[in-house]
Amino acid sequence: MLRLVDEVTLLLRRDEDLAYTHIPTLSLRYGIAGAVLMDLAVENRIDTDLEQLTLIDATPVGDDLLDPTLAEIAASPGHDARHWLEQTASRADIVHSGVLDRLIAGGILEHRQYSSKGRFRARGLEIIDGEARREVRMRVMTVLLGDDIPEPRDVMLVCLADACGAFVELLSRGEFVDVVPRIEQIRKMELIGRAVFEAIDETQAAMAASIMHQGV
Repeated sequence: MLRLVDEVTLLLRRDEDLAYTHIPTLSLRYGIAGAVLMDLAVENRIDTDLEQLTLIDATPVGDDLLDPTLAEIAASPGHDARHWLEQTASRADIVHSGVLDRLIAGGILEHRQYSSKGRFRARGLEIIDGEARREVRMRVMTVLLGDDIPEPRDVMLVCLADACGAFVELLSRGEFVDVVPRIEQIRKMELIGRAVFEAIDETQAAMAASIMHQGV
């Protein structure tokens, strides 16, 4: 079974070339970090409230992309979700690389090459088993277009996609406008997802203010 960090990686990649949709690197880093924390919550290793992220069980999950963050939380309790989001985002590149490696090992992605004038040139990643990504996207769309209370895992996935700004690309303008109230409703259900959204928003605002200050 794929973890949330795997699913959000597939969700955010576009169909034609598996490059990422127009998502800033900053948003992607926080999205990956948020997925790691959510996966730990799904594994009942952590819990969150408005004030603090709490360690429930320090037993390693057995996943080398999740366990480093779990070990850090166990070694330094008493911080909120935003703190651990920042800590995990600092190594998002390592996590992302590991996700791609296991999606390749799992037969979902593949490195492809093609011949050009007698020479082989790297073409990058291609999807060879599209069922996993179709299933992820179907779950997201079912939540957005429905009015039932969604499964917690699907709430997390929608919050991650929303925080990264993926729906502007995945949906038409009209579809996006129609589902904005539903997205806002779902966002209130997930504290880690809310922390991801706030971290991206505040960091982008700080960067913009710094650029304006330098231009003065």
